[in-house]
Amino acid sequence: MESHFYNRREFLKVVGIGVASTALAGCTSLTGRVAAFKKRPNIIYIMTDDHASHAMSCYGSKINKTPNLDRIAKEGMRFDNCFCTNSICAPCRAVVLTGKHSHLNGVIDNGKRFDGGRQTFPKLLQAAGYQTAMIGKWHLKTDPTGFDYWNVLPGQGAYYNPVMIEMGERKKYTGYVTDIITDHSLNWLKNRDPDKPFCLMYHHKAPHRNWKPGPKYLTMYDDVKIPEPATLFDDYKTKSAASREQTMSIKSELNENDLKLKAPKGLNDQQLAAWNKAYGPKNKAFREANLTGKELVRWKYQRYIKDYLRCVASVDDNVGRLLDYLDKEGLADNTVVFYTSDQGFYLGDHGWFDKRFMYEESLRMPLLARLPGCIKPGSVNKDMVQNLDFAPTFLDIAGVEIPSDMQGKSFRRILEGKRPRKWRKSVYYHYYEYPAVHSVKRHYGVRTQRYKLIHFYYDIDAWELYDMEKDPEELNNVYGDGAYAKVVKELKVELARLQELYGDSEELSLRIRPVKKKRNRAK
Repeated sequence: MESHFYNRREFLKVVGIGVASTALAGCTSLTGRVAAFKKRPNIIYIMTDDHASHAMSCYGSKINKTPNLDRIAKEGMRFDNCFCTNSICAPCRAVVLTGKHSHLNGVIDNGKRFDGGRQTFPKLLQAAGYQTAMIGKWHLKTDPTGFDYWNVLPGQGAYYNPVMIEMGERKKYTGYVTDIITDHSLNWLKNRDPDKPFCLMYHHKAPHRNWKPGPKYLTMYDDVKIPEPATLFDDYKTKSAASREQTMSIKSELNENDLKLKAPKGLNDQQLAAWNKAYGPKNKAFREANLTGKELVRWKYQRYIKDYLRCVASVDDNVGRLLDYLDKEGLADNTVVFYTSDQGFYLGDHGWFDKRFMYEESLRMPLLARLPGCIKPGSVNKDMVQNLDFAPTFLDIAGVEIPSDMQGKSFRRILEGKRPRKWRKSVYYHYYEYPAVHSVKRHYGVRTQRYKLIHFYYDIDAWELYDMEKDPEELNNVYGDGAYAKVVKELKVELARLQELYGDSEELSLRIRPVKKKRNRAK
């Protein structure tokens, strides 16, 4: 298959710059080279917050349908083994921007501020002549840099009538945040310079806690019982104390706002009326039922998962709006569209909501990519990729040199249906945010195609090993099983290799000051 990606060597040849050149900053002044710019693909990076791949029908979801996201998979590539490096919101965003692990990019947890002076892929694309925009959820505590235009939510942002910060100016909008973020993204696309390639980071708040649905979907699934995950009542029998001491269980931690037992603040009269009509009768029936024990857990699960899926439905609709715009404007054939989330999420799996743990539902990320004529329609890839690889891949697609200090690897050749030489056979993970909200202990680990080894540390010293071929739901910790002694030894060697490769260690992390512990609230 002929590559439609415009590599750096080809670009430099077209614009008359020697291949030995180490920067493409001069491209911004080449106003007469419109043809050269048009050959380079546009990039749209769509990222949601907490969207688990097992809530997407193209990944085999048993609980919902996502026709517009499925369209990206049908017309492009689905990655079945994409993983995050640190399963929590802000750290993921910093990894995506820098192509570096959390301990190097400075954002190990949600309490840290991102240094806007750092090298990021948008800055490098800017220097190479790309228009860049960041619209939606940012969550890095400092103003975005490296973007010609930005319009972001402050902090987590609000689902209804959100405030957004447009190039430093705060403005409040009436409506639903998923629709509003898409409106701004489409408006930017319509008003960009058509003679330059672009990179748009289109980031949704949804389906983040506390899962407030859009008006169109307030009653979706009312007459449906969503299937329960097989591990909803996991007893953590073979796991370490870390699983028992967390505070993110559906049974105990979902609050009145999560369960919609009271209306949220800030609604206008029309919105409040719609809210009361959708939730009032259901709340009355719940109170009268006076549920306890497992039946109460089951009710909480249904309330949680339906609202989560309602939020996903709005995301799917809005992704469809964007794809339709690309078709209508003739942009689809030269625009690489990526869809992902900042990490996975527990959809009642192991009795939990949220993320953080290195177990599969949280570690695994959805990743879809489409570029007609280059990425084979309906293709599925099982190579191990990470969000660490996104920045170098975007640069490679644009023909921009990848800085040697980026730790990720470009998977451009994978998108083209080829496998890069010496591709990784394992991924490294490190979670730091403890003691803090949800009380998930610090841990790091290694995952191969078959095995996962996790070490919990800081105020605990516990190891867990899972054979995911035999135990895909990770219910049986076999770390102490003599039959796996050789596997443990090999994985510890691999873990040490990865820590050396990435410049990380347990000793280094223990010197990092933990975030201040907070009440368990939506975060």
